[in-house]
Amino acid sequence: MPTTLAEWLEYQQHVHKVDIDMGLARVSAVWRRMGAPRAPLAITIGGTNGKGSTVAFLTAMLRAMGQRVGSYVSPHIRTYNERICVDGEEAGDAQLCAAFERIEAARAEIPLTYFEYATLAALDIFARAGVDAMVLEVGLGGRLDATNIVDADAAVITTIDLDHMQWLGPDRDSIGREKAGIARAGRPAVVGEADPPPGLLAALAGIGADVARVGSDFCVRGGEDKPTWVHRDGATLAFPELALDAPCQQANAACAVAALHALRERLPWSPRAMVEGLRHARLRGRLQNIGHAPERVVDVAHNPQAARALAQWIDAHPVAGDVHAVFGAMADKDVAGVLDALGARISRWHLGGLDAATPRGLTGDALAERFGAVLPGAAFDMHSDVAAAWQAAGRQAGADDLIVAFGSFFVVAQVLNA
Repeated sequence: MPTTLAEWLEYQQHVHKVDIDMGLARVSAVWRRMGAPRAPLAITIGGTNGKGSTVAFLTAMLRAMGQRVGSYVSPHIRTYNERICVDGEEAGDAQLCAAFERIEAARAEIPLTYFEYATLAALDIFARAGVDAMVLEVGLGGRLDATNIVDADAAVITTIDLDHMQWLGPDRDSIGREKAGIARAGRPAVVGEADPPPGLLAALAGIGADVARVGSDFCVRGGEDKPTWVHRDGATLAFPELALDAPCQQANAACAVAALHALRERLPWSPRAMVEGLRHARLRGRLQNIGHAPERVVDVAHNPQAARALAQWIDAHPVAGDVHAVFGAMADKDVAGVLDALGARISRWHLGGLDAATPRGLTGDALAERFGAVLPGAAFDMHSDVAAAWQAAGRQAGADDLIVAFGSFFVVAQVLNA
């Protein structure tokens, strides 16, 4: 039996014969054997991008309202403990190991994936910590994701774009239907996608969810100077300046506020506390500034939609000098779409292979081949890994330049560790 957190995480890699086994039967059976632990209030966050930020906004607002909150996100960037937090404090190694021991005792012959262990550990830790509410980020899709064993009191679907198509389907309609699966009949489902595919809306209607859509039920008015969240019933909330800095963060904050508005019969509608929470919400690896002269920013953007959001941020934050990109990618991502979204804005690319970080990472040679096919005339240097690419960018960049590292959670992790 493993004893340390590192041993447990290594052990979990080999319990199931595959890394991803979508379906609820196995994980639900183990959860029931554990007594089906959960918090009194549950909010589940699905979508292609913006999930982690929406979790951060909801968690901060709920805490400012006096609630004891558990939050669950994935993947982690630097340490596994980041995934599970109680009132802003990461779960300790001993807490996690104890939860894994309880899961192991309950699962017996049932194989679980790495992500399923994490999800069950989060539910177990939150219940034992006596949280009032838990905010759960969906890992992949929604309908068959392990977090969906919980009948959420409210669901949020942030955006719908093309990602994980080998699991979720070939188009936005298919992906939308999968993500709609986190909603429940008669319960709030917030849709933050401005252009929702018909498949998403049809699936939500079929479920019988109480849908609140951006643009028709709520919106943000006033532009960047005085943004105000407005609901069709007349409720409003003036947004403060957000610490999470990107044009898309207003949309994520709007979804979070809409979820609390939908739950106002169970939670106090406290504008002052909500504004305080929005102001202080933070999340590692989302346009995180880690240095100046030159300015250094890391972002987990790893698909075309996220890359377009990063491009908008670069446009809104012009620098006097050049823009250097430190980039690595996973082999199963739309690398061409990401490069196309940002190519014109980058003065020089510093490419790093990810093969040493993860089995699904693109090797340096494979990355260079894909890069050349999309941006044949772009200036770039090839490096053995992301850390070397980051260091090279730092040597080349001037004080007035910008260095932005992106492409994967693994890219951000290697940069922060470097």
